[in-house]
Amino acid sequence: MSTTAWIVLGLVIVIAFWLVLMYNRLVSLMNRAKEAWSDIQVQLKRRYDLIPNLVETVKGYAAHEKNVLEDVTNARTAAMGATAPAEKAAAENQLSGTLKSLFAVAENYPNLKANENFLQLQRDLTDTEDKIQASRRFYNMTVMSLNTSEQVFPSNLIANAFGFKPMDLFELSSADQAAQEPVKVQF
Repeated sequence: MSTTAWIVLGLVIVIAFWLVLMYNRLVSLMNRAKEAWSDIQVQLKRRYDLIPNLVETVKGYAAHEKNVLEDVTNARTAAMGATAPAEKAAAENQLSGTLKSLFAVAENYPNLKANENFLQLQRDLTDTEDKIQASRRFYNMTVMSLNTSEQVFPSNLIANAFGFKPMDLFELSSADQAAQEPVKVQF
């Protein structure tokens, strides 16, 4: 073989190796983003599991606050049914708002604020909210890396060739200022 043939073969091997590395990087980022979304789902499930106990505890003290309790239950159901990150974010914003209303109602009942079960549920919910925020930050960071890799040259060529699609960030709605504040559960 001539020197030119060896150079061409070497160049083809280098390009093939680069393509494989780029593809594997995109797959790795996509899988990391899916894992991060799974972490968010786990924390949200924990949150959903705490809410019925919280509603039942408040119900015992504030039976005439039926609308607030129903709103929390309906928002929880909607949030559990949401699947896509954008849809889930909107549902979570609504749920956070209804939880704030629930805690505002609870402030009118001193015996409820002193109830050990209610206080433990508050602590658990606060811990869960912190974990959701941490999981959301990790997910958004991973998705941002993936989406950037899919958009910049030359990795965008591989991403387009193999059908990689951008993933949605898990963001709070900028239109809902109240939802951007964490749920406050301290009295």
